Amino acid sequence: MSESFDAIVIGTGQAGPSLAKRLADAGMRVATVERHLFGGTCVNTGCIPTKAMVASAYAAHVARRAADFGVVADPAVRVDLTRVNARKDAISERSRLGVERMLKGLKGGAVYEGHARFASPREVQVGSAVLRSDRIFINVGCRAAIPAMPGLEQVRYLTNSSMMKLDVAPSHLIIVGGSYVGLEFGQMFRRFGSQVTLIEKAPRLLGREDEDISDAIHAILTDEAIDVRLNADCIGAGQSGDSVTVRFRSPDGAQTVGGSHLLLAVGRRPNTDDLGLDAAGVACDAQGYIEVDDQLRTNVAGIWALGDCNGKGGFTHTAYNDFEIVASNLLDNRPRTLADRIPAYALYIDPPLGRAGLTEREARVTGRRISVGKRPMARVSRAIEKGETKGLMKIVVDSDSREILGAAILGTGGDEVVHGVLDMMYAKAPYPVLQRAMHIHPTVSELIPTILSELSPG
Repeated sequence: MSESFDAIVIGTGQAGPSLAKRLADAGMRVATVERHLFGGTCVNTGCIPTKAMVASAYAAHVARRAADFGVVADPAVRVDLTRVNARKDAISERSRLGVERMLKGLKGGAVYEGHARFASPREVQVGSAVLRSDRIFINVGCRAAIPAMPGLEQVRYLTNSSMMKLDVAPSHLIIVGGSYVGLEFGQMFRRFGSQVTLIEKAPRLLGREDEDISDAIHAILTDEAIDVRLNADCIGAGQSGDSVTVRFRSPDGAQTVGGSHLLLAVGRRPNTDDLGLDAAGVACDAQGYIEVDDQLRTNVAGIWALGDCNGKGGFTHTAYNDFEIVASNLLDNRPRTLADRIPAYALYIDPPLGRAGLTEREARVTGRRISVGKRPMARVSRAIEKGETKGLMKIVVDSDSREILGAAILGTGGDEVVHGVLDMMYAKAPYPVLQRAMHIHPTVSELIPTILSELSPG
């Protein structure tokens, strides 16, 4: 069976469904292909379910600290992971069904549930169906990367996806990988009652961040009795009954850590190895990410790649921005490119880290004259009132143009506060505009103008 469409969208992560709707609303006949769960990583195994679990972990943490706020909470706090999962699953299901209903209700749309593979630059096969179009959009996302570690094939390890299916908190969770996934699950399950050991190959956590931010995050985790091992190069893993071991080398020599569960959080890999991209002639880099230009076009005319699989962002919001760029160029006659985008993301430990633009280190590399403003959260009234004083705020500006180059807000509400700075960066407004703004008291945001008034040459 062969059928022609005005557009084919492969994958229903953050970019795909929104683009399919825009194209259908423009009068196009659109085929959407999904091989597993509608909504992609964010809805099913990423942002939505993990942040629901982070919220449960936060509730447990605050309940244990009730006495700090003059609240008597007896008996001792107990986490029911089955109920945590039920809440998380219900939230994800609502989002997943919403995406599915929207796509299946599109006027002129068709949904194919199965594995898409290119048969040619203009043809995609899904089961026995062959779909043809001059416009094909790839939005297939990523999955957890599995490292080449001797003995791992004998171990019942977990990834970000399977981690959320546990109905009992591990007695001792070993995490390999000290970046976003590892840190979020580490703190989460520590608050659920697990002993946690976190193993990171690099000399510090979150190596992409400035050292002061990385050190502050390290302190937050160790304050909650998370055992962090740095400079630890894993050399093997093993399973004995219900116990798992990880062997690693460090400056102190060879060491072994034993636990009940192992989570691998060493990065992501794109879902591009089984799409038949060779048949379409679509080029990928050495890691398997589809190569695209500044408008998300691949090397093959009429084929675009959006979202995590193009290696240009790796976040739900960057995937959605990919959709906006493509739709604006194709449908709105308003040219947009990836170059318009300012990097922004968050780490959802507690307190969260909100990031925008360049780090101080990255700003220095550009050769600009910079100024830096910092304030510990312990000197923020709102944080003191909430009893959440860990972290710091940091802003980097160009001393000559006076434009804001970047910000790191590690503290209560940091994932929201950073947007005030990000908006000023998009406006390309000189920092005195924000410095002179009147903010509401008591808030965390009200200290941003103060920080900008206390800049020091970098």
